[in-house]
Amino acid sequence: MADDLRIETARQRPAIAFGSTRAALRGGLRDALGVPALVLGASFLGFGALVQQAGLTVWHGLYSTATGWALPGQVAVLELYSVGAPLLLIALAVALVNVRLLPMTIAIMPLLRARGMPRWAYYVTAHWIAVTAWAAAMRVCPHLPAAERLPYFAGMGAMLWAITLGTTATGFLLAGAVPGYVTLGLVFLNPIYFMLVFAADVRHRPRVVALVLGALAGPPLYLLTPDWSLLLAGVIAGTAAFFATRAGKRRSG
Repeated sequence: MADDLRIETARQRPAIAFGSTRAALRGGLRDALGVPALVLGASFLGFGALVQQAGLTVWHGLYSTATGWALPGQVAVLELYSVGAPLLLIALAVALVNVRLLPMTIAIMPLLRARGMPRWAYYVTAHWIAVTAWAAAMRVCPHLPAAERLPYFAGMGAMLWAITLGTTATGFLLAGAVPGYVTLGLVFLNPIYFMLVFAADVRHRPRVVALVLGALAGPPLYLLTPDWSLLLAGVIAGTAAFFATRAGKRRSG
């Protein structure tokens, strides 16, 4: 029993440390400039082109990215605006698309809390809880000292946010230079990257189980109800993965 406790304690200790909150902030800025920036930047190039094709100005696209920063919701706005949907319907659609950010926030906030951190810092960094920054922080932050986690996430989120502002404008200016199917393909790079990031972490069984079950449930649910298939696949796969993992822990314990 004592040996098991020491092993578990060792697993919970931070595996890496930047040495200070400023260094952690710089670490987040630096880590954002790799694959996350390439994937997210390419996705927002596609979004910028879609803004131009919808007949809006570059300022509309920049405002959407600056304030929303959630690509599926932003694309939903463009699609509904293009067909003349009422404002209330657009707002409802965006709320439904972005409701996924609530469980993401609930999952990451316990990791980011630290003593002495001002409350306003959490409200500022909450704006950067989106798929790419969230996925990276969920992998790295558990291995950092508590005081360095929020600065690291803030650095990564701020850098990615700034990059997407630039690529939104660039995509708008380059609209028409590439075929439409390439533009749509760029938009879908981000969810593919998100899936690969979590699939690579095979040590975290619930994530892998949820991804596999979601991939299996998605196609038949789409044939059954195209409008609700994605939501149903996520709820069913996530719930099944949670209870399957919980049952496995009970049997092993």
